[in-house]
Amino acid sequence: MTGMVHIYDAKTNLSKRVDRAAAGEEIIIAKAGKPKAKLVPYRTGKKRRGGQNLLGITYIAEDFDAPLPPEIQQYFE
Repeated sequence: MTGMVHIYDAKTNLSKRVDRAAAGEEIIIAKAGKPKAKLVPYRTGKKRRGGQNLLGITYIAEDFDAPLPPEIQQYFE
């Protein structure tokens, strides 16, 4: 469920709004009737380590920086 609240109400009842967001609700915070921010539940995820893809495999081919074949190179000129 998504709810829209005025910025003053969000400030005044911040603890309640955070609890509702933690329970799964998305809350839109508006100023002068225009949406300005969204309060959403925090999701923890698996941290990625640098230098690895999603499967944890790191591989660079031996010819990674070799010149391209002429028939492909023409498209980059």
